[in-house]
Amino acid sequence: MGLDSTAPRKFSRTQMKLPSPKIIMSQNIQLAAEAIRKADAILIGAGAGMGVDSGLPDFRGNDGFWKAYPTLHGRPFAQMSTPHWFHTDPQLAWGFFGHRLNLYRDTVPHEGFQILRRLAEHTPLGCFVFTSNVDGQFQKAGFSADLIEECHGSIHHLQCSARCSRDIWSAKDIRVDVDESTLTARGDLPCCPSCGAVARPNIMMFDDGEWLGSRASEQYGRRKDFLSHVEGKKLVAIELGAGTAIPTVRMTSECYGRPLIRINPREPQAPSGAIPIGLGALEALMELEQAIG
Repeated sequence: MGLDSTAPRKFSRTQMKLPSPKIIMSQNIQLAAEAIRKADAILIGAGAGMGVDSGLPDFRGNDGFWKAYPTLHGRPFAQMSTPHWFHTDPQLAWGFFGHRLNLYRDTVPHEGFQILRRLAEHTPLGCFVFTSNVDGQFQKAGFSADLIEECHGSIHHLQCSARCSRDIWSAKDIRVDVDESTLTARGDLPCCPSCGAVARPNIMMFDDGEWLGSRASEQYGRRKDFLSHVEGKKLVAIELGAGTAIPTVRMTSECYGRPLIRINPREPQAPSGAIPIGLGALEALMELEQAIG
């Protein structure tokens, strides 16, 4: 029996002479390095994956969340991160958020933050940071607070859970004693200085109609000023660790990056014209800095 000449033929990667993933990665790093060299300004977009190399959990999926907080006994992150608990069980609410506050205070930002600072310092019009992270790691790494937008708020700022006013104040003098075995707060809880009600972090939680967004709105205004200042210039977006579950950072980076450099080890997929790099933040930034020279 002869071969059917109409049947589709299957080719191996070698037969089709397609570049290997390693070669594609190397090429993309070189493309990204060249884009950064030519940039007039940089927009840094950062999601939870940015903090992984510092040892912070990224809460990707419930399995990761329960591994970080096994004492929550199967409660998912979206259920814990709601204003509901500040009204019904404030010790549990502050056990969870107090533990995160203490964790972020104790965390040293990884070297990738300093690489980003160095890249921005060698870019004529500097950079602006847009992040969904509430951990304050960019400020801790030395980035100017005036050049950061925290679109979901910050755990380092508080508001009244009873909404007696629209005041937002710093949590720098707040210390929360957390029982690690039960993840509940012990002793006095942070309180509103005006009415004495339990305070809560100025974070946009799930199902949250109580969040005061004035601080984030001011940051948004500064981002718009930055974008206006660099309009018509070469603006490169470097996006790090931003997932698709809550795509705020990804959409913002795609909107303004020309081009967009998307750094993500799990979800590097990017639109046409973007440069995907399927590595973690620190490894990718080290590779980029070396390529830039």
